[in-house]
Amino acid sequence: MGHGGDVIAELTTDHREVDDLFERFEDAPPGSEDRRRIVDALTIELVRHSVAEEEYLYPAVREHLEEGDALADKELADHARVEQLLDDLQHRDATDKDFDRLMVKLRTEVRAHVEDEENRLFAQLRTGVHPYVLEELGNKIRQAKKSAPTRPHPGAPTKPPANKLLAPGVGLVDRVRDYVTGRGQ
Repeated sequence: MGHGGDVIAELTTDHREVDDLFERFEDAPPGSEDRRRIVDALTIELVRHSVAEEEYLYPAVREHLEEGDALADKELADHARVEQLLDDLQHRDATDKDFDRLMVKLRTEVRAHVEDEENRLFAQLRTGVHPYVLEELGNKIRQAKKSAPTRPHPGAPTKPPANKLLAPGVGLVDRVRDYVTGRGQ
């Protein structure tokens, strides 16, 4: 969950973990309980990652980068599509006919988002934001992931201050539900 380094290193490591989960999904037998567990792990990782970006990265993008508002809005729109797909997956069994189709859509959306972030947004951050600020953002992202929700909440606010106020409480409820159900264990 927390890897160290500046915000770019932290988020890039998250991206590689998500890639690994997608590969593990592909290697698991169709309709298997392993696929359901992998989707749960993927959901937990993607939701924590997204919430942390929404709380700290995108406000910094708005503040520090030229055209930052447009960049942040585009990233938030990507998150909304991914979160809706995650929510749809949470309501399906691995044996449902739509399960694999939704996973293909999710993987396509996530890969496009990651590629855009790593090739465009991170490059702009590296050249346009002081390294100290990037380090501090990395620390804030790591802290935010610890209390972030673990389940999709498509109707939740995605911009400060509302998201920063609500996410820890929602995250606590999600973690209690996960503990009780054994999800993500």
